Amino acid sequence: MALKTTHPVLGARALNRATLDRQLLLRPASLGVTEAVEHLLGLQAQNTKPPYYALAARLDGFRPEQLSALMESREVARIVTMRSTVHTHTARDAVALRGLAQPGAIDRELALFVSRGGLDGVDLDRLADLARALVEERPRTPKELREELLPHWPGADPQSLSVAARCLLPLVQVTPRGLWGRGGKVALTTTDQWFDASAGRTADGAADLDETVLRYLGAFGPASVKDMQTWCGLTKLGPAFERLRPRLLVFQDERGTELFDLPDAPRPDEDTPAPPRFLPEFDNLLLSHADRTRVVPAELRGRTWTGNQAHRVFLLDGFLAGIWHLDEGKDRTTLTLGPFARVTRGERGALTSEAERTLQLMSPPGTPYDIVLAES
Repeated sequence: MALKTTHPVLGARALNRATLDRQLLLRPASLGVTEAVEHLLGLQAQNTKPPYYALAARLDGFRPEQLSALMESREVARIVTMRSTVHTHTARDAVALRGLAQPGAIDRELALFVSRGGLDGVDLDRLADLARALVEERPRTPKELREELLPHWPGADPQSLSVAARCLLPLVQVTPRGLWGRGGKVALTTTDQWFDASAGRTADGAADLDETVLRYLGAFGPASVKDMQTWCGLTKLGPAFERLRPRLLVFQDERGTELFDLPDAPRPDEDTPAPPRFLPEFDNLLLSHADRTRVVPAELRGRTWTGNQAHRVFLLDGFLAGIWHLDEGKDRTTLTLGPFARVTRGERGALTSEAERTLQLMSPPGTPYDIVLAES
């Protein structure tokens, strides 16, 4: 009988510190904004402000105008990729990771709308051709797309038509949508149109899967096969990890799940200090593992959501410890902390310092502010 292979065990705190280090959350990183967005394989961007707060928590001296400038120059962009959700990616990753993610959650989302009957009788190839011509003529809002496509299939569900276009085509949300302090309606064009029109960029096709596994481990590892599948929305990634096994270290968690990692990746001691960090709603730190207990204690599962609304959260000692709200009034900003448990005097001081740092980075110079710690 073959003996079961055992690997070195990484407990929750060891996994926590390793992941925080990869996520640039143990200490402010000196990376440039483009390099950070690429290292992190994009930033969750279902709402417009989270990418800015995600970078503020991670980068030394970040200012929101830096990311806005990169969006205006088309070096980064907002596009549906991993898990069929909107992410902010570098131009290269917007093309490559969209191509990689397509056969996963994006195709499943399209199949769901087909199964509901909203696209009965719709020729999806023709819809893709028509939609491409429309958005490449000029950026179109989803409403405009629906209105243009509906005459071709008057019996179809209008929303299903625009969703199908978004699933079939790699559509970028063009600026000013997503710019700090400006914003605008969602308007869409293709990656070919948006990136080729700036600096002569060309589409290189889908990202190489094995290379993406290595990049994922560099940003989220050590991790299991299921962890990466949760992050990207793809399935059956086991063969890719097996191909790479000779190049990787293998650990296991306290339940015996195999965890893969890059040999030269940082794995700090589990007692390494982890300062408080303020994260936006939908931060990928909280969404990119099948087992989230490396950051979210089991007893706090579900505390970051109310209905369909995700909350901004903060970390203490590297783990989820509460939620925070920001009330940006005309003349004053108030940041309110809602811890899940009573905080010590030392934790209160550290949280206040990090809250002040966040507000000073993200608010116009000279804006007065209050920091309120609610009772747990």
